[in-house]
Parts: sequence; structure tokens; C-alpha cells
Amino acid sequence: MKNKKNKYIGICKVGEKGQIVIPKPARDMFDIQPGDSVVVLCDKKKGIALVKADFMQGLADKILGQDDPEE
Repeated sequence: MKNKKNKYIGICKVGEKGQIVIPKPARDMFDIQPGDSVVVLCDKKKGIALVKADFMQGLADKILGQDDPEE
């Protein structure tokens, strides 16, 4: 079930190995499932963003054009 809200604020703790747990409401909002990949985008001034990898693939396909199925 997807969260019907458009915004979420949560707190994560960073473990000894640098790992974080994405809070369940955020995982639900973006349909992040075990085994999914996320892209980490970093900017020293703006902060860190996590983006689901399949979104980035779709964006890359739009920018670069999808593969021709006949190739």
C-alpha cells in the first residue's frame, strides 16, 4: 500500500558500518522493496538524496534514447 501523503520527514541512525535504515513510511511512499537499488546523490552544500535506481534508468532512457529492439 502506497502512502497517500506527498511528504515525509524521518530520522535514521547511521550504524558502525555506515549503514542506514530507510523508514517504512518512506519505503512505502517510493515502493522500495528488499533487493531494490538506490542511487546516492551528494552535494556538500545541499546534502544527500537517495533516488530509486529504476527511476534513474528511466531518466537515462529519456535523455539518451531507449535501445532499438532490432539492434
